[in-house]
Amino acid sequence: MQRIDLGAVPYAKAIADMAEWVRQRQEGLIGDRLVLLTHPPVITYGARTPPAELPRHGKIPLVPVDRGGQATYHGPGQLIGYLVMNLRERGPGDVVRWLEDGLIEALDSLGFKTIRRDTPPRSQSLVGVWTPEHRKLVSIGMRIRRGVTSHGFALNIDPDLSVFAAFTACGLPDVAMTSLAEMGRPAPSEGEVRTAVAAALGAA
Repeated sequence: MQRIDLGAVPYAKAIADMAEWVRQRQEGLIGDRLVLLTHPPVITYGARTPPAELPRHGKIPLVPVDRGGQATYHGPGQLIGYLVMNLRERGPGDVVRWLEDGLIEALDSLGFKTIRRDTPPRSQSLVGVWTPEHRKLVSIGMRIRRGVTSHGFALNIDPDLSVFAAFTACGLPDVAMTSLAEMGRPAPSEGEVRTAVAAALGAA
């Protein structure tokens, strides 16, 4: 998998670029990619997000998206990873579980203990990476089209967590969002997190 490092990219541009990467991957013009970047502040939400879960006012743009999952926030202090992978070539397997496990391995290498959680029947999805105390650290939302993935994860390094109070993150009103900076030890640099995540996911 190819690792691509970008800086702060406006959300609309990143989505347009990702659509092109997906097309190229579907046509065999490029290989699998892990794209690491950040976004200016934006709240994104899926088609099934109830309006009551979105902020009623505020300066942060609201953008509908074509991925799985509910509403979430992207902004400074957060690492975004977009995965463009051909699952038909990689073989059968749960790509979301693979991503959760990879991120847990990456965070463990940085000294942070995290877990994944199984979703009970008929409950809101618990996909993502969590602290052992069940605070959510990483949100995951992906789409698969013609065998190729898009979108990915948002990992909180040291963002403004107060933004999450303005809406229902991930459709989980009783869940507290957290960050590496809130986990009782100095947060690693964004560069250190990028390197750990890329290594755990096999991207170079």
